[in-house]
Amino acid sequence: MSMFEHLVVFKFNTNITPVKQKELLDQLLSFRDRIPGIVDISAGINVTEETENVHGYTLGLRVTFDDLASLRSYGPHPVHQEFVQSLDGILENVIVVDYPKV
Repeated sequence: MSMFEHLVVFKFNTNITPVKQKELLDQLLSFRDRIPGIVDISAGINVTEETENVHGYTLGLRVTFDDLASLRSYGPHPVHQEFVQSLDGILENVIVVDYPKV
């Protein structure tokens, strides 16, 4: 049984404030104690100094899950769904990558 990584990068529209972005970051970091199966979580505001290939993505998330079943139960979990609802009207795009941890 192998652990799984869940990577997400968020691109917000111009309606988001720095305060709202920090609130979302805090909400993401609270997942560890509120959603079963999370082994580790890391999230932060993008501070890259690169000028190319950023494409407006400003918030990154990495979640390590115990196993594939934990990853699968994460999406519909009420805490995650509450977060998804909070993105309404401010999210322009998101990239998600899931893979088994080697």
